Amino acid sequence: LIIYSEEADRVHYAFAMASAAAAIDIKTTLFLTMGAIKALLGKPDEVSDGWNNLRTNLGVSGYELNKKFRDTNVATFEELIEACSSLGVEIMVCEMGLRVLGVQREDLRADITISEGGLVSFYAKAGNGPITFI
Repeated sequence: LIIYSEEADRVHYAFAMASAAAAIDIKTTLFLTMGAIKALLGKPDEVSDGWNNLRTNLGVSGYELNKKFRDTNVATFEELIEACSSLGVEIMVCEMGLRVLGVQREDLRADITISEGGLVSFYAKAGNGPITFI
């Protein structure tokens, strides 16, 4: 999955798709680029982290959206990241997107494995498999 959008609801759904695919043994790579990279900034569950400050199509922040998820028994962003990590989903950030945003490796979350690469690396991993753009 290529995640370009910086809208929290779209990023959340991409992680939901990836965890569901991995749960049925479909090898999955999440390739976050441009604004989507912001979801991986900072430390988890801090109000100032990248996820919490993403906007949504629903008119609320990522922080408020996570509250809604918790209140309605829907997996939160943190729960989806944990599921993806435990199910072997590769989380990759685009080197070009990092440069454009002025983000350094040390700005990204350290609690999950994040690889860096470009489109060629991503396509090589995808092989002939389907690619979804969000």
